[in-house]
Amino acid sequence: MDRVELVERLRGAGVPDAWYEIPGVHDVAAAPDAHYFLHRESDGGWTVGLRERAVDRDVRRFAAEAEACAYLHARITRTPDPPPGPAQSLEALLADAEEARRQAWQDFEDAGPAHHERDNDEGEATS
Repeated sequence: MDRVELVERLRGAGVPDAWYEIPGVHDVAAAPDAHYFLHRESDGGWTVGLRERAVDRDVRRFAAEAEACAYLHARITRTPDPPPGPAQSLEALLADAEEARRQAWQDFEDAGPAHHERDNDEGEATS
């Protein structure tokens, strides 16, 4: 894969244009705080990395364009591993949130009117 094909594949995968910069093929008009880059070096090699606030991080060098493009494609399109532990469905998470809301309201009601202060018309606290 070359740089032109890389850009086509990234766009096909739905990767936002602002996430990467490939000079001469895909230039970013206004670079965000963090974006990936693929640069050709003066010695003919290729550099891939992550630029965060004008500092290059996680920089890797490659001898061939195809290797650099494959690495960048894999890096940007990689799906992160799920967190350890049992997976919980969206329905279960929403049910837990609803139960927590119900319990908080019940605790408030159980505290009784003596614990609920309101302001009267003069701004004085009453119970």
